[in-house]
Amino acid sequence: MSNTPPKVALLHEWFDSYAGSERVVEQMLEVFPQADLFALCDFLKPEDREFLKGREVTTSFMQRLPFAKRTFRGFLPLMPLAVEQFCFDPFDVVLSSSHCVAHGALTRADQLHISYVHSPIRYAWDLQHQYLRESGLSWGIRSMIVRMILHYMRLWDRTAADRVDHYVANSHYVAKRVQKTYRRPCEVIYPPVDVEAFPLQTEKQDYFLTASRLVPYKRVDIVVEAFQKLPKQRLVVVGDGPDMEKIKRLAGSNVECVGYQSHAELRQWMQGARAFVFAADEDFGITPVEAQACGTPCIAYGVGGSLETIACGQTGLHFPQQTADSVVDAIERFVKDPNRFEPERIRQHAEQFSASRFQQQMQAFVHDRWQDHQRSMSLS
Repeated sequence: MSNTPPKVALLHEWFDSYAGSERVVEQMLEVFPQADLFALCDFLKPEDREFLKGREVTTSFMQRLPFAKRTFRGFLPLMPLAVEQFCFDPFDVVLSSSHCVAHGALTRADQLHISYVHSPIRYAWDLQHQYLRESGLSWGIRSMIVRMILHYMRLWDRTAADRVDHYVANSHYVAKRVQKTYRRPCEVIYPPVDVEAFPLQTEKQDYFLTASRLVPYKRVDIVVEAFQKLPKQRLVVVGDGPDMEKIKRLAGSNVECVGYQSHAELRQWMQGARAFVFAADEDFGITPVEAQACGTPCIAYGVGGSLETIACGQTGLHFPQQTADSVVDAIERFVKDPNRFEPERIRQHAEQFSASRFQQQMQAFVHDRWQDHQRSMSLS
């Protein structure tokens, strides 16, 4: 069995922004700095490319399709074909970062494929009906065409799942969906959060904070509705998006919509807030962890990643339903006893999701699985 480090290929679906999954890729590249990088397409703006540190990205034929820069997501039916065209022959380990098709890469028996799953294709599986409803595709010819495409994606996705040697999920919430969808066991390594960029601040000001992209599934609307019923409490809304006008219409005099804020400005808002309010159903949820790194307690919808990142009664509170009344009840419980939440303890809790912890766990996992893989190949 060789002690030579394996040659690693890192496969990501696409690069068009620097968001949660790209932060995971960034830390994977810290663990495997010599890895070659692959993606179906790469449309990152020059100012967003810093995390790749000058690395070239090998892309698929999708990069050259007409109007791909603006509409590449519309080429979903071509993505399985595109990911299967990558040749990974020179590599020992293929590490895929997958929320759509990256786990479907073709590898040989002597190669090891580890897939870090942000989620199975949610709009093709458990969220199909919600996706169709919110897209106005519940009825009609277009609905039938989209349903056929999603049916095809499910068939391919289930077949592709068997190509992976080991699955890793970003939360136990996602691991359960992997087990349900793919019938495969799944380890959990929480994604990296840059807690060092959100220093502890123990003195808080008299406002609550919510921050996210203003899109329907983030449910910022119910947070704002809740504060309509809490006129003595102040809410600051950070973020921009399609729902901005709706949020402004709902906002009373005690709600301040400040729009998009820079990283430094968001950090200041988080550091000063009495509590961070979060109403989305997220697979993990990086923003609440960033708030906790500042020593700020979180009041969050008690489903999904929030159950794993927020210790109810210690670093925040959960509310059971995505309704304004449920948020109101949680805020009132918080206001009755705000001193129960100690900023230093909240910060300590957030540190377990740090980037350094992710790097250590990912490096150990890939090393151990590669050693096991070599042993099994030597016996065959």
